[in-house]
Amino acid sequence: MRGFLEITRALSDENRVRALMALRSRELCVCQIIELLGLAPSTVSKHMAILKQARLVESRKNGRWIYYRLADNDASSAVSEAIEWVLRQLSNNATTRQDAKHLKEILKHKPLELCKQQREKENSSKQGNLIRADTV
Repeated sequence: MRGFLEITRALSDENRVRALMALRSRELCVCQIIELLGLAPSTVSKHMAILKQARLVESRKNGRWIYYRLADNDASSAVSEAIEWVLRQLSNNATTRQDAKHLKEILKHKPLELCKQQREKENSSKQGNLIRADTV
């Protein structure tokens, strides 16, 4: 029962399902997933942790980068069936098609470049928040 509930919980969020769909044909660095979803790094990390807890995805670390992929052939039948069901249901979905186009553009950049851009964006956002707080 617990495994089933973890899978259904993981699939109950659009961003987690979008991440799963993005992983359907390749492994992705977390910075690539962040770029695709347009969410804060901490939010994407939480989403990926939920997918990992449900055993829908696996991860590996390579230096500073964490890479995610769909669960492999050793996954339980429930996990394999859930992944197959999601892929079958959403393979021709408009959001999935749009994400695939966006992902093609993202993959033109090295993870190092994306991470650097994301850090710069986050730092400028934090500085902007500090400036606004000072003027209040």
